[in-house]
Amino acid sequence: MIPTLTTERLTLTALAERHFEPLVEFYASDRSSFVGGPLTQERTWRVLAGELGHWPLRGYGRFAVEETATGQMVGLIGPWNPFGWPEAELGWDLMNGFEGRGYATEAATEARRWAYETLGWTTAISLTAPGNIGSENVCKRLGCAPDGRFVHDIFGDMQVWRHPAPQELTI
Repeated sequence: MIPTLTTERLTLTALAERHFEPLVEFYASDRSSFVGGPLTQERTWRVLAGELGHWPLRGYGRFAVEETATGQMVGLIGPWNPFGWPEAELGWDLMNGFEGRGYATEAATEARRWAYETLGWTTAISLTAPGNIGSENVCKRLGCAPDGRFVHDIFGDMQVWRHPAPQELTI
């Protein structure tokens, strides 16, 4: 049910138990503070299960993103809309050590293409936490524009970024 997508450098695939350790490392770090962390291993297991459970509940979800050449997990990226979200989002979390290589933009571009072409989405948002300059820069590279604020019970105040509609895409 979960497709595999590919880009020049990346494979977007179904999350599996083999991705647990990279997720534990990420969610134990301060870098996860923008997405609800740091978390214990038990809470990280629940994140993994929740991400997988999103697929049968909504018919889509975020992908484990791997470097095709090495098989290493570089991120968790894709379309999702968990309970409490304002609308469907294209979200990304990069694992430790994989920032600054363009992976988030590359994988998010492919995931957005899939959401527009396969799921029929006509719009999408991305949410960024205040101070998460890396994610703001990804939004800008994807052609997004600021579109207000959203306050979540757990994550607090977030910037809403609106993606270009499918017919407006230049990347």
